[in-house]
Amino acid sequence: MIKKFSLCALAVCSAVSGISAYAADDNYQLEQVLMMSRHNLRAPLADNGSALAQSTKKAWPQWDVPGGQLTTKGGILEVYMGHYTREWLAQQGLVKEGECPASDDIYAYANSLQRTVATAQYFITGAFPGCDIPVSHQDEMGAMDPVFNPVITDGSEAFNKQALTAMNSAGEKLTLKPAFQRLEKIIDYKNSPACNGKKECDLSSDNQNKFSADNGKEPGVSGPLKVGNSLVDAFTLQYYEGMPLDQVAWGQIKTPEQWKELSAIKNAYQDTLFTSPDVARDVAAPLVDYIRSMLVDEDKANAPKVTLMVGHDSNIASLLTALDFKPYTLPEQNERTPIGGMIQFQRWHDKKNNQELVKVEYVYQSADQLRNATPLSLATPPKRVMLEMNGCKTDANGFCPWDQFTQVLNKAIQGTPMAVAQPEAAAPAPAPEATAPAPAAAGGKPADKVAADKAAADQAAADKAAQAKASADKAAEDKAAADKAAKEKAAADKAAADQAAKEKAAKDKAEKETAESKNNAPQAEKPQGANATGDADKTPASNG
Repeated sequence: MIKKFSLCALAVCSAVSGISAYAADDNYQLEQVLMMSRHNLRAPLADNGSALAQSTKKAWPQWDVPGGQLTTKGGILEVYMGHYTREWLAQQGLVKEGECPASDDIYAYANSLQRTVATAQYFITGAFPGCDIPVSHQDEMGAMDPVFNPVITDGSEAFNKQALTAMNSAGEKLTLKPAFQRLEKIIDYKNSPACNGKKECDLSSDNQNKFSADNGKEPGVSGPLKVGNSLVDAFTLQYYEGMPLDQVAWGQIKTPEQWKELSAIKNAYQDTLFTSPDVARDVAAPLVDYIRSMLVDEDKANAPKVTLMVGHDSNIASLLTALDFKPYTLPEQNERTPIGGMIQFQRWHDKKNNQELVKVEYVYQSADQLRNATPLSLATPPKRVMLEMNGCKTDANGFCPWDQFTQVLNKAIQGTPMAVAQPEAAAPAPAPEATAPAPAAAGGKPADKVAADKAAADQAAADKAAQAKASADKAAEDKAAADKAAKEKAAADKAAADQAAKEKAAKDKAEKETAESKNNAPQAEKPQGANATGDADKTPASNG
């Protein structure tokens, strides 16, 4: 069951509209946009009682919300992003400025955590203030929605080995020793609770990271990479929150070069876990399939013009790898998947050549825009970087043919449970004489045991895929129901308004006719003794 919330008003001011910085080409018309966004600014995930406190004796600053929740400033930043996006959509002719869009034109869908749902609500408030646009999500808050949950779905032993090999290979190629040495100095790691009683304790020694790829869980790592990610993440969030610079990392990150060096730890954590091709395709399959259903399977005439999806950095990192995007850089940002950033999948119509095209852009706020809470508009926009998929060659304007994009989406889910669209035909029954014991497979297991294990793993993966599909389908069903209810309410309101107008018109007509009748009636002759003003003599009433 998907629950919908409306957020029609917040005590946050939108940015003042700016002048358009560029105009759309008349040959191209934007017809649909799907935005896959990371949530905005949150408090650190590792609270003061866990990883952060164990890593240093130094006191961590207090936040205005519990760990992992969207901060007040994060809400403001998302309002600004929504405001800018509305201006951009209006500039491209997809929505009308100053009007609430039709109920079925905009669809917002978020993972069922506070920071993702709240981000979507703030975005909608900034983009469509005063409009009753719900945010869809699972009923159970705090539980990951299968569409957004980047967990391993292939439980086979072969895949586990393949995933671990890829992660370890990526980990061995990291060159982060200078960054970890700087981090150790900042936090005084040797004197931390984590090093208590240990003769040797550091984060910069080689081969300390241990990776995991367990079925039903997110890809994981223990060791310096995990600790370093938590620490650099906390420092980055302090900077974005606007804390005084002498409080950000206790004033010990002083130059852009130092920020870049330390941010490499956080980026490496994400890359080693979520961007090896096999792992990315496995964990991103439910998300890719949902995006494909909205952009390809949905009838273009009935599909929402604007879809907002709000998830996590792991969603974006695995999605970009699963769709085989070429390497990219984000100017004025150290994060590869910045807070509040979004991947925009744009469907355009080329009127001149009568063909459908796709353009994909990364839209994000720079580090300074986040720290300074810069209001966004067409005059002061966020950053935009065009992206390109290896299987979808772009032209000079960033467009690639829609059919090639469709092929990329289909290829990304091949070999995953999401690719099973139709039930397979039943296999013929084995011949009666086939009763000999099955031969042993590699590793000493009987072939029938291997087949049984594979069947069980396939069934588990199919079950997970079905759960993700059911969640997505339910979201679509609830949206359709809400749209129908909104239309019925609008029709009822219109009928009531029409009836009220008719009744008022009839009443006004009757009053007018009564007034005209009185005006046309002959005037009675004034009685004797009437004064000059027409008032009767003020004589006392008679007794009796």
